[in-house]
Amino acid sequence: MEPVNNLEGVRSRTSLDAGAPAAGVARSPRVASPNALPFGRLRPSSPVYWRVEGSLLELTTVRPIAFFTWNSQTYIARAARRSLVLLMALLRPFLYAANRVAATRIVHAVLRGITRDRLDLLGEEEFEYKLKPLLKEEGVRQLKALQATGVDVVLVSQGLEHVMRPLARHLGVRWIIANRLDFRDGVATGRLLSPVIRPRGLFARIRENGPDGQQSPARWVRALGLRGPKALASAIVPAVRVETPRVRPMVYFDEKRHPARFSVRKALGGKRVMLIGVTGFIGKVWLANTLMDLSEIGKLYLLIRPQKSSPAQERFEKMIEGSPVFDPLFEKYGDQLGALLAEKIEVVEGDVSQPGLGLDSETATRLRTDLDLIINSSGLTDFNPDLRDALAANVDSAYHLIEFIRGSDHAALLHLSTCYVAGRRDGRVSEQVSPNYTPAGVADFDAEKEWYRLHELVESAEARVEAPEVTEELKKRALNKEHAAKGLSGQALENQIRKNKVRWLKNYLTEEATRRAQELGWPNTYTFTKSLAESLIAKHGAGLPIAIVRPSIVETSVTKPFRGWNEGINTSASLSYLLGTAFRQLPSNERKLLDIIPVDAVCAGMTLISAALVERRHDPLYQLATSRTNPCDMGRSIELTSLGHRRHYRAQEGLECWLRLRMDAIPVSKERYNRMSAPAQKMIIKSIQRVMSPLPSAMTKPLAKTERNLERVEKLVELFEPFILHNEHDFAADNVEKLSQALAPEEKEIFGYDTAGLDWWEYWIDIHIPALRRWTYPLIEGRPLEARAPRVLQMPPPRTRTTTSTRENGDDLKTGTNGATWQYS
Repeated sequence: MEPVNNLEGVRSRTSLDAGAPAAGVARSPRVASPNALPFGRLRPSSPVYWRVEGSLLELTTVRPIAFFTWNSQTYIARAARRSLVLLMALLRPFLYAANRVAATRIVHAVLRGITRDRLDLLGEEEFEYKLKPLLKEEGVRQLKALQATGVDVVLVSQGLEHVMRPLARHLGVRWIIANRLDFRDGVATGRLLSPVIRPRGLFARIRENGPDGQQSPARWVRALGLRGPKALASAIVPAVRVETPRVRPMVYFDEKRHPARFSVRKALGGKRVMLIGVTGFIGKVWLANTLMDLSEIGKLYLLIRPQKSSPAQERFEKMIEGSPVFDPLFEKYGDQLGALLAEKIEVVEGDVSQPGLGLDSETATRLRTDLDLIINSSGLTDFNPDLRDALAANVDSAYHLIEFIRGSDHAALLHLSTCYVAGRRDGRVSEQVSPNYTPAGVADFDAEKEWYRLHELVESAEARVEAPEVTEELKKRALNKEHAAKGLSGQALENQIRKNKVRWLKNYLTEEATRRAQELGWPNTYTFTKSLAESLIAKHGAGLPIAIVRPSIVETSVTKPFRGWNEGINTSASLSYLLGTAFRQLPSNERKLLDIIPVDAVCAGMTLISAALVERRHDPLYQLATSRTNPCDMGRSIELTSLGHRRHYRAQEGLECWLRLRMDAIPVSKERYNRMSAPAQKMIIKSIQRVMSPLPSAMTKPLAKTERNLERVEKLVELFEPFILHNEHDFAADNVEKLSQALAPEEKEIFGYDTAGLDWWEYWIDIHIPALRRWTYPLIEGRPLEARAPRVLQMPPPRTRTTTSTRENGDDLKTGTNGATWQYS
């Protein structure tokens, strides 16, 4: 284990004080919230400086504080860092006696190489578990009384800003003066930024032990060794974590422009929109957000595929009653929600994988006349599914939609694809549709012919499984089994053979589809079939109002429908869960960008593109991604995941949690993974099993279970290697930003698309990991989700509904939220 922080002296050297405003400080206009401030731009006009130690905290023995954790450095480096921390603790009194400023710099040099993300979390832990219990009630009361007078209080401390920020937030203070580390690419250089806040004198703790922490600015200038009031004022920084958003000027050359302002409310007001895939993760969120924010929309048709025991209308009502996505709607409308849904929504039974979308002729004729837009968010997102399901959900449905749009009066189509149709290739992925594309660059590849060939493969496999030789082989396998089919005969044996045929056909088609996808350069069947659909749209949809939308990895919401919503088991969930267990070495390229995008950002982009389609100012292709606007690489993603788990385990009790919070997941090479992680561990387990084979099975059963768990880990890692280890994609996402920039100013807050402003630390640690722990990890562990109060949707009687038909549009075949999938990527 290695020390990664030396946040020391916080309890003994912090202060604050009252005084007149510093000259030449507050030249900028005041703003209501410091959250939007660039780092260090504005200062309080009348700062009141207040000391922390003594006035707010119980006096304790000054000691260095070190946090230890496992990370990617070598054991020698970890031992050296730990030894250096201990050496600093011994030498600190002598260094401070010689020169307090130089000593402060030397002491903090031990933090070189620690990321800002880690220091921010460790600072929160230091406050929550060390400083917070030491707060003096009288000191806090006097500080609150001072704040009530309307003055801006500034906390002053020789400690690091990473500790002072959570203390300031707890006290409601907006400004701090503290030591700040220099960071390059998010990693500490070990150098302190000026001004360095040196420790105060030897007798300061005795003189300033009272609860009143106010002091004059002049005294603080002397105590901190600063060069006048201006230096003191320049040291004031906001008490919030500030991530400066990336601002990218956009210049357009030789392309169609739309200089006019763009209004979503005007474009979609009164329009009739059909949503396909409403039971999926993205579909639910888009529907909920649209009902909350866009009351001007005319009519929403929901195409839902009926099930044997549940007609489409019943599936819809159960979804509204059971899904937390619609909690904000229930809170806003209460008992009137049913009336709103009856007015705005019509459920249509259908199946997008069937010709004519599976609609009856009357409904199809009516929708072809009425519809302004179809949004297809359906799709099968399992990586390597049965080829029959993948073709029906991802390819056949796209062709049927094109034909439906062609026969419509004025309907447009928004089709959801995935950024990862790029397949096995590196570099920039532009926003251009490439018909008959293959990542492997196969010459003379024809997507439509490939589509036909895959259907022929399915037909030949279905015929082959009924052949006598296959039937006889499956019969032999059934009879040779030790348990399930042993001793079967007659009808029981026939039933077992029939089950084996179903299993054989599914496995065969799954393996053949995966093999063909990898042969052409795609990592799996999902991205392969999604790319085929794009090629069909490019060929058969030429001249039609169609926009292909490619999200990257769609994850937890930031604000809508509420903060921290996720659903089902997706890629990030399975991998992040794995990194919270004893598994610690993930084979990945730490410089590779992991393109995560919140689901509400995707839905905002879909709404913008929908409005553009209705106004016919759309582009053929839109990518919704963050690799250009706000990149987050695998190295940082893995560390943030570990820090998210650390925060959870830090709040728990027990030896297991104590150990887990001190061990980090790390990115490693594939060679090191094979040599030291799951593959090597499985080999060791097998060797032990061979040695223990003469023993009773009860004694070797735990070893067999461990071996199965390691095999599952190997398969999971192998499944996701193309996305975390290979293929360094850089997805351009300019087209949706152009739409967002053209948006009317009054609509930008509600309908604007913004990924550049995401703070990945806040998103990952405060939002994403807690959301997964609440909504997803229980499903992985086989536990039920948290109990919810039952809701009943009070729909009006059928005769009072404004809809003309109870048959409404159908949903996707599958949404991929119930398996290890890359959920809408």
